[in-house]
Amino acid sequence: MAEISDVFFVDGVRTPFGRAGEKGMYWNTRADDLAVKATIGLMERNAAVPADRIDDVAIAATSQTGDQGLTLGRSVAILAGLPQTVPGLAVERMCAGAMTSVTTMGASIGVGMYDFALAGGVEHMGHHPIGGNADPNPRFVAERMVDPGALNMGVTAERIFDRFPHLTKERSDRFGMLSQHKVQAAYEAGKIQPDLVSVATKSADGAWGLATEDEGRRPQTTLEDLAALKTPFRPHGRVTAGTSSPLTDGATMSLLAGGGAVKEFGLAPKMRMVSFAFAGVQPEIMGIGPIPSSEKALKKAGLTIADIGLFELNEAFAIQVISLLDHFGIADDDPRVNQWGGAIALGHPLAASGVRLMIQLAAQFAERPDVRYGLTAMCVGLGQGGSVIWENPHFDGKKRK
Repeated sequence: MAEISDVFFVDGVRTPFGRAGEKGMYWNTRADDLAVKATIGLMERNAAVPADRIDDVAIAATSQTGDQGLTLGRSVAILAGLPQTVPGLAVERMCAGAMTSVTTMGASIGVGMYDFALAGGVEHMGHHPIGGNADPNPRFVAERMVDPGALNMGVTAERIFDRFPHLTKERSDRFGMLSQHKVQAAYEAGKIQPDLVSVATKSADGAWGLATEDEGRRPQTTLEDLAALKTPFRPHGRVTAGTSSPLTDGATMSLLAGGGAVKEFGLAPKMRMVSFAFAGVQPEIMGIGPIPSSEKALKKAGLTIADIGLFELNEAFAIQVISLLDHFGIADDDPRVNQWGGAIALGHPLAASGVRLMIQLAAQFAERPDVRYGLTAMCVGLGQGGSVIWENPHFDGKKRK
């Protein structure tokens, strides 16, 4: 008899993220093989969970074609050596693909249909540029449903500046610089590396290498550097390459379980799912999407923003994160927010990024028993936001000195 269950994030891993394009480390690596590597790494790390007990595998990709097409959840499960009794599916919600894999599998666990599920995402933006295989319906523009600029994420980011003039380019530049510095500090402290699965790579001349860390980081970034960058989305604009997430290749994977399964196998989950929500906003200004989705998730959880002790917000653009912080009255440099940096430095392989946020939050929870709740949130193309609230199983109720 199926019973309503708690949903636990048992573990998560990812590949190092690579720069998209011919000069990137994954140019000669297939997208599905990145997801396979993450899946194998995750299962090896959680050997106590029998592979034949995985009820489903959900893997997201934004461009579901070529080497990231063919029902990724099923094809990757087979390629990763899971029993053929394990089914799988593909998910697509642009930037929130992996987040949607987690919430969809989590919901299936929550209503007692599944005990275990794998949920993640992959994006090879070098092989599949955003929108490259899409044919948007001409009615979007012809019937004025959506402004043509809505399909250009950089243009939508510029519009946040237009709408909120007090959110200045200087604030955005500073946020972008600090993201680079925080990621570097996290690397030097060994915070990021434990959850990375190395990937064998092959260069154009056939030489083999090993991808062990994120490729796109620029730790030497200064405010002077950022102030001098071009504004590609608008003449005299305010969004630059230094305040945007770079085009990135990579894969993420997580293991989710219900309360009964956690007990049966004596697992030590890293987080418990409290609530989640998705919301729609005007596609022309999609960056504000996480504001209503976070408000919905907080309401469902019976919490307020003051209850959130750690934030992992996807840095599609610096201005996009700042708009959410400003809405909730949180300082740009609040230590609860993206304490190990974010996508501006690490990269944003679209459909994979949601689980990266969760991996980093889970690792921070382990260090912070004084924090009970954390939020992972992101903006989504075509005017959406996604938010998931998590509870820290290490919470001890003691305030930090």
